[in-house]
Amino acid sequence: MAGENLAIAILSSDITLSNSQNIEQQDKSTPTIGDRQSTFFNDDRIDRGNTHLLLSQVNSVESLQDVKPTDWSYEALRGLIDRYGCINGFPDFTYRGDQTISRAEFVAGLNSCLNKIENILTNSDRMPQNDVETVLRLMQEFQSDLAILQGRTDGNQARVEDLEAIQFSTTTKLQGEAVIALGDVLSSDSETNTILGSRLRMDLITSFSGNDLLFTRLSRNDFPGFVEEAGTFQGNLSFADSDGDDFELEELRYSFGVNENLDLIVGATGVDAADIAGTINVLDGDGGSGSISTFGTRNPIYNPPRDAGVGVVHRPLDRVEISAGYLASPANESASGGGLFNGTYSALGQIEIEPFDSLSLAATYVHSYNQSDTETGTNKANLKSTTTELFGEETPTISNSYGLELSWAISDGIVIGGWGGLSKVSNLSTLDRQIDRGTQDVWNWTATLAFPDLGKEGSMGGIVVGSEPTATNSTIENLEIDSDRSLHLEAFYQYQVSDNIAITPGVIWITEPDSNIQNSDDLVIGTVRTTFSF
Repeated sequence: MAGENLAIAILSSDITLSNSQNIEQQDKSTPTIGDRQSTFFNDDRIDRGNTHLLLSQVNSVESLQDVKPTDWSYEALRGLIDRYGCINGFPDFTYRGDQTISRAEFVAGLNSCLNKIENILTNSDRMPQNDVETVLRLMQEFQSDLAILQGRTDGNQARVEDLEAIQFSTTTKLQGEAVIALGDVLSSDSETNTILGSRLRMDLITSFSGNDLLFTRLSRNDFPGFVEEAGTFQGNLSFADSDGDDFELEELRYSFGVNENLDLIVGATGVDAADIAGTINVLDGDGGSGSISTFGTRNPIYNPPRDAGVGVVHRPLDRVEISAGYLASPANESASGGGLFNGTYSALGQIEIEPFDSLSLAATYVHSYNQSDTETGTNKANLKSTTTELFGEETPTISNSYGLELSWAISDGIVIGGWGGLSKVSNLSTLDRQIDRGTQDVWNWTATLAFPDLGKEGSMGGIVVGSEPTATNSTIENLEIDSDRSLHLEAFYQYQVSDNIAITPGVIWITEPDSNIQNSDDLVIGTVRTTFSF
């Protein structure tokens, strides 16, 4: 009778098997072997990602809540449990015998049960002969399947061992981004050629405790942009850098959580305001994605603070975040005018409020010494560069900048945003009486419209309309203000070819470049950016 019970139990699984041999190909949502083999296995724990199936030995068929004495498989299960102990139950004390399984899952369960019976055969000579014959028949019938399963297990184990041996680091993850871009000035007074350039970034993301982050970035950039040819900072491209041809250390910073509501950031080089305070712009992809222009990436008042220093991010209340930081450049030079506290520096503060999930508001303040140029907008709005061009040397400056930022996702497919900024920039030298002491008012504003997942998941369309930094008022008598207001118009479409490749054609149109009403030709820049992330 025992042999018959064993055969019935195996037969019951095999009947289900015959109706579902192709289930894996037909329905990927059907629970896999990793979810269901716990019914058979005698292991104490099976780990599947973040889910742990706690298994317990079934000592009697009565402990299985979904098995009744009237079930046709009741006697077969009781025989396997009482005589061989090779049945385990789910954590909720169920057997789930009506659950469909595939052939591979059946073989895995059979293998576990046969191993249990083999131990009994080895240590006992009292097993009925008909049970022995049944076991031998099953082992012979599924010999090839068991061999394949064992081979796959051995192969997976070997691959795991290889990965452990050659893994890059147990604490560090390597990420990369390569931008290859084609660009040209389509309309302006200057003649330019179509250029092809690239930007490469290699990021090392390291965590020592799970609550900290050491960020190291190596980069190289040989896409210069068109600032020199166009004669203005307006239309500057977000992925361009005229001084980045060498492969070098671009950024190094370490951040950690002091507690649940307080984070501290310490940067040795390459840190900017956006690493401390959120820029509140869905188009901010730091050149690799999102806006194709520097101006459309974020409020320009975030651009001047840079290099080395400290930052603090505090969340005193739910949906409220306060950021503050101090950055100096060059912080690693001990000569006069350098160092952390005796040279160029910026201090910033920001409060961000999120009234509800789809709306973010921020107010930003930046106080800077000798970090006033944003490298966007008109030449006159970049006072240090202007004095260098006019008088052969730059004037030291002190500035106070104020900004308001907004981002509102009115639906899953439409996000509106924008900002306004005012910088009051004062010169601290007359450059041997070549200019007077005074203060500039530099304004900028923009409105943005983003279309996430436009046409394809991960893709994005974007429109930017605004006015890049413009000198609207000045008490520096020897320096004129911008005579007129120009507009920045930008449109792009970022098409996500795959998870790792995106192609972004875009165009930037600047009316009355450098706010010069005498210039009859508008500045139009076209570009195609291809981004590879890995």
